[in-house]
Amino acid sequence: MDSLFNSPHLDRLIDLALEEDIGSGDVTTQALVPPELQGEAHIRAKAALVVAGLIVADRVFGKLDAKVVFAALVDDGQEVTPGTVLARLTGPAASILTGERVALNFLQRLSGIATFTRAMAAQVAGSSAVLVDTRKTTPGWRALEKYAVRMGGGSNHRLGLYDEVLVKNNHLTAVGSISEAVRRAKTKAPSRLKIEVEVTDLGGLEEALNAGADRILLDNMDDATLRQAVKVTRGRAFLEASGGITKERLPQVAATGVNFISMGALTHSAPAVDIHLRLIKTWM
Repeated sequence: MDSLFNSPHLDRLIDLALEEDIGSGDVTTQALVPPELQGEAHIRAKAALVVAGLIVADRVFGKLDAKVVFAALVDDGQEVTPGTVLARLTGPAASILTGERVALNFLQRLSGIATFTRAMAAQVAGSSAVLVDTRKTTPGWRALEKYAVRMGGGSNHRLGLYDEVLVKNNHLTAVGSISEAVRRAKTKAPSRLKIEVEVTDLGGLEEALNAGADRILLDNMDDATLRQAVKVTRGRAFLEASGGITKERLPQVAATGVNFISMGALTHSAPAVDIHLRLIKTWM
């Protein structure tokens, strides 16, 4: 199981979502549905999609009521067709209804990211380029959204500010030069961390290479300049293309020979997909 699902962060996020939705109580369900009523419900895809987040949905219902049994019928990362039943729930009908929206919010959002990522990854299939995400994520949801990217066939860039040195343009304004920034990073940052530098032109690339950067982010360069950057680098550092990356442009960028292509849209612009929950039958 992904380590994310053993993290207390996920439990805090689910608790916050349930508190936000339920508040002082689910007044509709409490008024209409007797606590002894049992039910069976199906979570079904209403569109073609890549599934992500079933374990999160399961955890939502488990927190609400341990008597709800959640049976996933497909796997995260699996492509499904419209009408596919993703999971079957049985147990107290009131608990199923109370947890419905929170569980679907997680599932629809994460499956949307996985679905969008799968479509983008297909654009670079057959090349050596790796499609990666960014830190442009929903606050609090980063680990989940990056998990969904992996389920869609993408890879993760750094998770946060703590696991890689990335010298960006504002850092360079503060420090003064690429060479000085890399020197300070090599001196003061933990030695186990790779050092990446953002550059906007071939002059900056040369300076970053000479300074000993491990990875260089080529920001908003056109395809011809990207190809020249690959030629100049000659494998001395990993190259990442970023900025202005669209679905239509992805194959051309991959063909330039860069090692990575980062795309913030994987998380900040992926639309949620259509998934619903329906109560199929009830009994006392």
